[in-house]
Amino acid sequence: MPDVMDAVVNLCKRRGFIFPSAEIYGGFRSAYDYGPLGSLMLRNVKAAWWRSMVQLRDDVVGLDASILSPPAVWKASGHLDTFTDPLVDCRNCKERFRADHLKNTEVCPNCGNKGTLTEARQFNLMFKTFVGPVEDAASVAYLRPETAQGMFVNFKNVLETSRKRPPFGIAQIGKSFRNEITPGNFVFRTREFEQMELEFFVPPAEGPTWFDYWCGERLQWYVDLGIPKERLQLRAHDPAELSHYSTGTSDIEFQFPWGWGELEGVAQRTDFDLKQHAQHSGQPLEYFDQATGERYVPHVIEPAAGATRSMMAFLLSAYDEDEVNGEKRTVLHLHPRIAPYQVAVLPLSKNDQLVPPAREVLGLLQPHFMCDYDQTQNIGRRYRRQDEIGTPLCVTVDFDTLQDRSATIRDRDSLEQVRVPVEALVGELRDRLAL
Repeated sequence: MPDVMDAVVNLCKRRGFIFPSAEIYGGFRSAYDYGPLGSLMLRNVKAAWWRSMVQLRDDVVGLDASILSPPAVWKASGHLDTFTDPLVDCRNCKERFRADHLKNTEVCPNCGNKGTLTEARQFNLMFKTFVGPVEDAASVAYLRPETAQGMFVNFKNVLETSRKRPPFGIAQIGKSFRNEITPGNFVFRTREFEQMELEFFVPPAEGPTWFDYWCGERLQWYVDLGIPKERLQLRAHDPAELSHYSTGTSDIEFQFPWGWGELEGVAQRTDFDLKQHAQHSGQPLEYFDQATGERYVPHVIEPAAGATRSMMAFLLSAYDEDEVNGEKRTVLHLHPRIAPYQVAVLPLSKNDQLVPPAREVLGLLQPHFMCDYDQTQNIGRRYRRQDEIGTPLCVTVDFDTLQDRSATIRDRDSLEQVRVPVEALVGELRDRLAL
């Protein structure tokens, strides 16, 4: 579909999914605010991840660690020394670029001038701040560039309080911050973003087996939530692009309009992080297996996904245009689990007789589903509005409802309409949504 990226970006702004941050002040580069629909959808993406990674498993527990961390954490993890990108500046137009993203290091991609790019220098991506009233070396702190380290430094606490034993995992969803040199492509690369990460601790010999397992599990998660399998691929990292802690990493990539881009990385972090933090803190971070008498530092498999990137991929996959009764229709074929609203309640008109029973139906459904309510414009336009924001099912209250206590369920994708008694609506909707 031509210009699908522009169409989705336009829809996001027009319907209240995503707004440019501080737009009334001219915007703030690479920062976005999630509007009424976007905040619901992003919450649903994270909830779907948490459901599959924590709720439906008995070998994973959750954590919510601090965003601010002292320098000691990032010194031990290697981020202070190695979390860098090569930066070049154009002496002519003053734009900055990542050197490893340039196709031609002799020509500025912005102004086209030759020989105006500086030599590459390493630029640390972490945001530095200060804790307390005095800005000195003793009060330096960092906004976390990843959520992983909070799970590693809490390994001992979780091990002692959760009564888990390897193989087991710690899951976390939260904000991370990276001072990206070249953010762009809408919400794909931003300086503030949300991650959904799992650190899965395993006996050292089981690392490769669990790595293969999590690559398969995580790829299937995107398919189950509606992304076509042909638009996903699993790409193994070349040795030159492996992180300092990894012996093997594979990216789950999505076919964006500009090409393949990473949604999630699955890494074999080995025992690097636990050993580093044990060495720098002086606290042992190991596991003692009472059954075998073996003491070891677990290896770690890390599936790390971007919540905002995932939401973007779901939107791009779901976007469609078709024709209904001779009229063009824009529709988001979102999975019910991640759609902003699962159900919309629509009185046939604003007639005073229809509003009270419609409100009654809304009150009946709201404890079970995220619902929208709309009584403005004709019913056809309201159906189109719900299709465009991805609502799977509409419930219409009409004049027959006053006589037979039934309402009409309309399906977004098939356009099928069925009549259901009001008392049976919750069960029927739950069956159709399969939540």
